[in-house]
Amino acid sequence: MEEQAPAEQALSRSYVTGDGLRFDVTKLAIEHHPDRSATLTYWLTVSGQGRPDERWLLTLPWDDKSWADVLTSPAPPPDRLRQLVHLVHAHLDEWWDTKGHNRQSAKRGRRLP
Repeated sequence: MEEQAPAEQALSRSYVTGDGLRFDVTKLAIEHHPDRSATLTYWLTVSGQGRPDERWLLTLPWDDKSWADVLTSPAPPPDRLRQLVHLVHAHLDEWWDTKGHNRQSAKRGRRLP
């Protein structure tokens, strides 16, 4: 089995949002493209107080090529890695909050049984 890059390890950790919503990351796949963009595919279980767990498959295009070095480096600068994780979490949170009324957000995710 291939060892995960530090960015993949950090991005595949589960986390809790400020309002108590938990994103449990079951699996993360990162597809690197020749143009230095990437696609992050998450398998998630989203849970929160008073709500049933929901399982999702989410595809997050990552077109910002300035992060390619952090995504692929065997030893990325810790501050840049923290920034990347923060940005990805913000995108995941935004997807969750807008998937019900934004067509583009809705197309990124698919609810799993």
